[in-house]
Amino acid sequence: MSAPAQNAAYLADEAAYLEHVRALWAARWPEGVPRQQHYPLGEQTLSHYLREWARRTPDKPAIIFYGREISYAELDRLSDRFAAVLHGAGVRKGDAVGVFLPSCPQFFIAFHAILKLGAIHAPINPMFRESELVYELNDTGARVLIAQDILLPVVDAARGQTGLTHVFATAVSAFLPEAPFGPVPAGLDAPLADLPAGVVDFMAAMAAETGAPPVVDVSLDDVAALNYTGGTTGLPKGCIHTQRDMLFTGASMCSITASIGADDVIINFWPVFWIAGEDVGIIAPLVAGATCVLMARWDAAAWMAQVARYRVTVSAMVVDNAVEIMEHPDAGKHDLTSLREAVVASFVKKLNIPFRERWRALTGTTLREAAWGMTETHSFDTFTRGFQAGNFDLNARQVFCGLPTGATDFKILEFGSERLIPLGEEGELCVRTPSLLKGYWNSPGGTAGEIKNGWLRTGDLGMITEEGFILFLGRRKEMLKVKGMSVFPAEIEAVLGQHPSVTGSGVIGREDPDKGQVPVAFVMVKPEDGVEATDVLAFCRERLAVYKLPEVRVVEALPMTATGKVKKEELAKQFL
Repeated sequence: MSAPAQNAAYLADEAAYLEHVRALWAARWPEGVPRQQHYPLGEQTLSHYLREWARRTPDKPAIIFYGREISYAELDRLSDRFAAVLHGAGVRKGDAVGVFLPSCPQFFIAFHAILKLGAIHAPINPMFRESELVYELNDTGARVLIAQDILLPVVDAARGQTGLTHVFATAVSAFLPEAPFGPVPAGLDAPLADLPAGVVDFMAAMAAETGAPPVVDVSLDDVAALNYTGGTTGLPKGCIHTQRDMLFTGASMCSITASIGADDVIINFWPVFWIAGEDVGIIAPLVAGATCVLMARWDAAAWMAQVARYRVTVSAMVVDNAVEIMEHPDAGKHDLTSLREAVVASFVKKLNIPFRERWRALTGTTLREAAWGMTETHSFDTFTRGFQAGNFDLNARQVFCGLPTGATDFKILEFGSERLIPLGEEGELCVRTPSLLKGYWNSPGGTAGEIKNGWLRTGDLGMITEEGFILFLGRRKEMLKVKGMSVFPAEIEAVLGQHPSVTGSGVIGREDPDKGQVPVAFVMVKPEDGVEATDVLAFCRERLAVYKLPEVRVVEALPMTATGKVKKEELAKQFL
């Protein structure tokens, strides 16, 4: 059969297409990589996993935080106590609980306590400002919030605009040992700030709690988390995820994407309020029964010290982190040879052969791309493991994402239609996976527009090669990536629209060698107000997280369509 005829055959319908690509995936599956997810303790809730590891390995560290070891038994006990505290505050099954914390052991305790009650974990970026916090609290309907003490001024400003009834606060230093193993980030050891009236000390509440948490019937398919993403337009949307989604992702990471077992030590500096940080820092170690060496934030010197001391075996980072380690003056002073799995994500810098060779010379292990994933899919939906021989993966077109993890499917459609695209041609990347979000919270329209027949239309540009490999070729049209963090122009434009002197705005991105992309806001202002770019930026600074702050350029006019929309492609042509 000729090539055109073969194409016509497998493009006849979705069933034929999937049969064709699945055969390619099966033929190219690397030796030694399991074809399906493995569940070490069966398909059970994460609370079951925690309790069972606490029973089997009570003294094993679940978390190591700058020298402070928290065993599985202690994590189980503390999360039981806080579950009882939350229940006393009125939290019931199906209630959302806001977690406004950075990466710290208290986040883990809150996470498990919420899940034990059958409540909904709603992590909130601690870089958020008042308006952003108000939006997510009101969207989730959370009445209870756990916050870092230094964020209480933001909470106080937002509280009256929300339905909050209880606020618990904690200092990150509460779980630092007397002599932390460092280097420790500046300010991390600060004592608990004075708490205002109406705010309860998180640690004191746990210490005072003597009752057991209620026994709640929690299933794998109950709503367990609202992980917020910007979607394609407008304000952020909460991705509804279940414990089954979390467990599937953890099992994928431990058996297919990487090989992680109970003897492994995983280091995580990715923020655990992000889906990738939650996966790497909380879920994968728990499913495997492994240990997480937790860092509050990225620091190359601290990372090397922790890896050497705790004989870390698994690490995830972005390529920029790996380059910083390799170029660090102390790189050769630390023994990093315990590393067995080292995966990276290509955001600003892209993984290449010279980086791989330098990393192998330093550590003895091989850097490889981690996976493709989204908040909507709970991430880690592909794997590149097993394709490093002869740098096969890096000789492919970037970004090489390998093959789908077991039970996950991909297809490429024409943007704006249901037409299947032939292998080797670009189109819209579409994914179907057991860990796909169950909908967008309070946004049925958004769900219907992006999910159809179990498939998520990502809006991203991708390809399935003629050999069956997944390539990610670019982000969706509007979304920007600033140092790996998603920034959506519509959200910045919504803030700009609140400025009394701004009469119009358009936000696009410009490429930046350090940040990947930078948002640039072009604004029109009332001439009589004398407002300058610095004034508009100051206004944004009060309302947006630092990484979302745009460069502001005041212009006399914006290119507009007949229907009053900004022509963003013209913005780039005229001003960038």
